[in-house]
Amino acid sequence: MSSMDPRFDRWMKVQAYKHDGLLHRQWSPAFLVQETQDYWALASKGSSVTESDGRKWMTREHAIFLLFKKRWMNVIAMFKENGGICYYVNIATPTLLDQGYLKYIDYDLDVKLYPDMVERTLDEKEFERHVLTYGYPPDLTAAIEKSKKEVQEMIAKKEFPFVDSVIVALYQKFIDENKPILSKPQ
Repeated sequence: MSSMDPRFDRWMKVQAYKHDGLLHRQWSPAFLVQETQDYWALASKGSSVTESDGRKWMTREHAIFLLFKKRWMNVIAMFKENGGICYYVNIATPTLLDQGYLKYIDYDLDVKLYPDMVERTLDEKEFERHVLTYGYPPDLTAAIEKSKKEVQEMIAKKEFPFVDSVIVALYQKFIDENKPILSKPQ
């Protein structure tokens, strides 16, 4: 493959921060499948994740990571081995592109949607603890709660990004755009 392959420029890293500005978590590069005025859609066959304490672990599933530019959320849609897609929603600030990294502040609350459409809110105790620890102001706490409710409404209405066919299409685009380039015989 030539070093001039434009696909190289489409691999991006994601960083999550906490309210105090410290790095919380970082993912190995994922492929930018689509960018719109509303979001970046990244794809990976697995990622290396580095936690703030230096601990590293690998994701197991193929995934689409949707990072919204205006919404207080991002979504990791994971393809489960036994079929179906599991959606993990981070309630977080809108994502920014900064010095080549996609960055957001993670505000603890998460919503998980399982392939059987069971929905669970996660990390509520952590959120309550961090409201006090970090001193989240009332307007920030209200924005976080509002975003959680919006996510739950989107899930109930089966609105994007909680549409399996769209997620499958984005992942297929990733596969199609990353086929090896074969040199022509001379």
